[in-house]
Amino acid sequence: MNYRESLAWLYATQKFGIKLGLDNTLRLLAALRIEKRARIIHVAGTNGKGSVCAFIDAICRAAGFRTGLFTSPHLVSFRERIRVDGEMISEADVAHGVERIRDLTRDWDPHPTFFEITTALALRHFQNTECGVLVLETGMGGRLDATNATDADVSVITPIDLDHQKWLGDTLAEIAAEKAGIIKQNTPVICASQRDDAAEVIRARAAERSAPLSTVTQPWTRSRISLRGAHQKCNAALAAAAARALDSRISEAAIEYGLASAHWGGRFQLWNERIVLDGAHNVAGARVLARTWREEFGDAKATVLLAILRDKNARAMIETLAPIATSFVLPRVRSERAISSTELAELVRSADPSLPCSTAGSAGEAIAAAQRQAHPVLITGSLHFVGEALATLSGVPDALEDCAQ
Repeated sequence: MNYRESLAWLYATQKFGIKLGLDNTLRLLAALRIEKRARIIHVAGTNGKGSVCAFIDAICRAAGFRTGLFTSPHLVSFRERIRVDGEMISEADVAHGVERIRDLTRDWDPHPTFFEITTALALRHFQNTECGVLVLETGMGGRLDATNATDADVSVITPIDLDHQKWLGDTLAEIAAEKAGIIKQNTPVICASQRDDAAEVIRARAAERSAPLSTVTQPWTRSRISLRGAHQKCNAALAAAAARALDSRISEAAIEYGLASAHWGGRFQLWNERIVLDGAHNVAGARVLARTWREEFGDAKATVLLAILRDKNARAMIETLAPIATSFVLPRVRSERAISSTELAELVRSADPSLPCSTAGSAGEAIAAAQRQAHPVLITGSLHFVGEALATLSGVPDALEDCAQ
């Protein structure tokens, strides 16, 4: 099985859908003989998880640890999800690992899902490469997420908001209960500032588990950080506290170097002086994006290239982004989960009839149309779309690999 064949088989497992629960993952880890040999920082939350993971990983590498970083989804290549010391897993290791899992699970009922297999693939790779510290981002929720089949040494919870209500619950408290499910017995919890309903749930869960809880309320201001936006200073402070909770010997110099050198694509990423890519994919993310846009560009407005997935509150996202937009360009994108450009256009026109709105046949056409205008360009609404745009801007649109989960 080569890399392309392994991805074809892996993406075919999406027919098994999203199944929250740990039994299959635990069975898979046992079959692969994956043991806990590294220290683990486990990160859950609604927004900022990936940035916090990237910061923690960079800090730990600066402190001399060999790190494994597991995140999702990817932007362009599946291999972005699994990194050792900042380097993506090789195509050969993906192919070999997926083939091993395919052969093991051929007759399983229920069959492991895409995310369960990807989680096991990552943990197998980290064990084989003898990582000392693992940074794991939850895929969805926390309590029943495949990543929660591990025994973390530090639990981290980023800001919680409404998202994935179909699976996690309709209220902030219900969603917080799922996120707080990563808290383990007697294990430190590093938590961002939360709204009262979420904070109460997290405090109760930590107390129930005798887990010492630290809430990070102040942004990082002691040194420069690599990611843009005031919210990233909060993420940086959370990451620094998590790294220190893992190992109090991590130096201030390692923390400062890690925060200044971390890279996380698609999060207010400046492609050039005119084009910004940001994977804001829910209402809370759109609010943060609008604030960051004003921090960086003042009163200047953007030509907004927008694509949104069907399970999101698209109208509220449009209303949040409209004040920083001079017009919307809505491309047809490759994700089957995306709202069609014509449907999205109707939502834009109903949300703000005064804003010009047009559709485009592809991400490439939309980017070309936006660049003909004088305004800066903002590409947003979905990490899937940002990945497609990045591949297009890089001149390798065919390099984009499926990114459904």
